Amino acid sequence: MKGIFIRWIISAIALYLTYLLAKSLGIGIIVTGAGPALLAVVVLAIVNALIRPLVILLTLPLNCLTLGLFTIIINALMFLLVGYGWLPGFRVHGFVAALFGSVVMGIIVGIASRWTEQRE
Repeated sequence: MKGIFIRWIISAIALYLTYLLAKSLGIGIIVTGAGPALLAVVVLAIVNALIRPLVILLTLPLNCLTLGLFTIIINALMFLLVGYGWLPGFRVHGFVAALFGSVVMGIIVGIASRWTEQRE
């Protein structure tokens, strides 16, 4: 249970750092505070657990053709779906912003997860 909480906090911090980087580059990702970041991470986890596997299964031929690189597009679409505007305090404007957000957030979460695993 402690591990889930730590991953949740790490992901929320990563989302906020992604927002700050996107804001400095002029890319359309908006996070209005810590609460919306925590909520967005929960919704993103649910979307990734329920919808993403179905999308990957449906696009399996294309994913095989691109040697798995289409998964990056799928991750961006899931990020865009969560940030479409129905979640208060978290918004993603366009596919490029979603692609940027999913890649940067994935890198930050990956680095932070490795760092916390080594500390335990």
